[in-house]
Amino acid sequence: MGKAGMRYALGLLAAVLAAVTLARRWFVVVRVMGTSMEPAYSPDDRVLVRRRTGERAGRGEVVVLQTALPGGVWRTTPLPEPGAATWFLKRVVAVSGDPVPAAVADRVGAAPGTVVPAGHLVVLGDGPVSEDSRVWGYVPVHRVLGVVVRKLAHGTITP
Repeated sequence: MGKAGMRYALGLLAAVLAAVTLARRWFVVVRVMGTSMEPAYSPDDRVLVRRRTGERAGRGEVVVLQTALPGGVWRTTPLPEPGAATWFLKRVVAVSGDPVPAAVADRVGAAPGTVVPAGHLVVLGDGPVSEDSRVWGYVPVHRVLGVVVRKLAHGTITP
C-alpha cells in the first residue's frame, strides 16, 4: 500500500472511530428486565435509546429513567452511566403544563384542574402491574436518560 493508500486508510479509521464515539454519546442500548411495559416491551427485549433530556419528552413516548429512592425521594446527583444503574422504561402520559391524570392525582395530592409542574413528567407502565407515577408521583425531568427509539431484534450487537 502506498502513502496515499495509507493516508486514506488512516482517515477512514479516524472517521469510523469518531462515528462510534458520537453514537455512544447519543445512543445507548438498554435491556428490559420487567413486565410493566408488556405487551410493547417484554423481559430480555433490548431497546435503542436516544439520550435526551426529559424536558423534551412528549406524551406517548417511552422514556428510560432512573427511579426514585425508597419513600419517593428523588436523587439530585448527575445521572450515572447506563451500565452503572437500574433503569425503568415507562410511557409519558403527561408533561409540564398538562392536567394531572386521575390515576396519579391522589398520589401527588392534586385537586381537579391541577397541572403537572414545570420540570416534571407523569409516567405509567403499559402493563397491569407497574411501579410508576402512581407510586413515585411526579418524575423530575433530570432523572430521564432518554427516549426509546426502537426495539432491537434479538441478537443485535450492542454498540
